[in-house]
Amino acid sequence: MQNHPRRRLLAVAATAAMSPASPSVRDRFLGVWKLVAYERRRANGAVDHPYSQKPVGRITYDSAGRMSAQLMRPGRRCSLPAGVSFATGTANDAEVREAVGGFVAYFGTFDVDESSHTVIHHVEACLVPSWVGHDLKRSYRFEGNRLLLSAVAADFTVNLTWQRDQ
Repeated sequence: MQNHPRRRLLAVAATAAMSPASPSVRDRFLGVWKLVAYERRRANGAVDHPYSQKPVGRITYDSAGRMSAQLMRPGRRCSLPAGVSFATGTANDAEVREAVGGFVAYFGTFDVDESSHTVIHHVEACLVPSWVGHDLKRSYRFEGNRLLLSAVAADFTVNLTWQRDQ
């Protein structure tokens, strides 16, 4: 039997159809990630960790294109008893500052721009009112089970390291 080019092409196509497709870059984001490092690097070279050396946080991406993120500096103090809501208006200015200082949370949708290695978070709601309705662009890189995100501002760069939460 002759090795016919059309048969070879059909064999390659059949093999490709049976092989599982490799996940898209967007699919690699999906799931829950735990914050393991948050570093702010200033233009003058100074480095600080506003959420501490051991920050607490989660970022979640789902297949419907939704995302949410929460970041917290552990050890924040507040004299309000557990279960008391700021919505009741009983917290004074110092208590509110202490409770929200070192914490940020937001949610919205996301897109991935593979050509620029950028993930864009479209903020719908946030603890920081000025972020609402804006896009937060982050450069991304995957290293094993880690997702590294970077954001550049006028005089500093923020580097976040997330580890897949199993």
